Amino acid sequence: MENEHCRIADRHENQIEIIKRLLGNTNKRFCMLLQSFFVGLNLRDCYNELRRNIKERCLVMLKRSMKETIVRVVILLVGLTIAHLGVTLFLLADLGADPFNVLVQGVFRMLAKVTGWGLLTHGYTHISICFLIILALLIVDRSYVKIGTILCMVCGGPIIDFFTYLLGPLFTEESGLWVKLPVLAAGCVILAFGMTIVIKSDAGTGPNDLVALVISDKAHAKFSIVRVIVDASFVAAGFCLGGVFGIGTIICAGLVGPTAGICLPVSEKIVDKVLGGVLK
Repeated sequence: MENEHCRIADRHENQIEIIKRLLGNTNKRFCMLLQSFFVGLNLRDCYNELRRNIKERCLVMLKRSMKETIVRVVILLVGLTIAHLGVTLFLLADLGADPFNVLVQGVFRMLAKVTGWGLLTHGYTHISICFLIILALLIVDRSYVKIGTILCMVCGGPIIDFFTYLLGPLFTEESGLWVKLPVLAAGCVILAFGMTIVIKSDAGTGPNDLVALVISDKAHAKFSIVRVIVDASFVAAGFCLGGVFGIGTIICAGLVGPTAGICLPVSEKIVDKVLGGVLK
């Protein structure tokens, strides 16, 4: 019987060595387990011990994974808040909708004219288009759709409402271009920075931002250039459907993409530093 055990152990020696490297060489209990194979002890006990060892390691990895996921979601929410502060400044400047909302506005007006639905609103149209983008991404590459994608779709509106409540009284109809243009430019830069933090959090990105990101990744093209093209496409499609754009839309389409391209490596370093500090 002992010889039989030794033959079985010899036959699986390579597999055991691979498992040993995967689980780490510092685990004394696992080393004892390996020794038991070669001295011909009960293989069933060895198998059960191996299962317990792997289970304990997996639980540790799961806890680390959960902690990292929570940290990444928090980073995403911070980036989302920053980005929508920029969107709020953009809207308060009142010089034209951002490119994606020109598309939403155009679709909304077209549907309202064709269907006459009284319950249809800009907000519902926004959510519906985002939902369609998510469906398309599930077909193209579902790895881009994460919990953060849903959070971006759900939390964006309330964050904008909160900042509008805080900052709205500072802006009046009498505010001139000398006030609105700097606010608009600042809003675009803040939006781009917050958007890149959301992207680098790797917890998910807003559906409308994912359009440029996915195309950039699949086509191996610079994100800043793709972003400008996608924003211009949103504006063109929205305008054809009845959406309205102004000087702010043009500034946003030309400024957000390049600024995001500059901010991406900076945001990546920030996110990596936060993760490295928290997950030590």
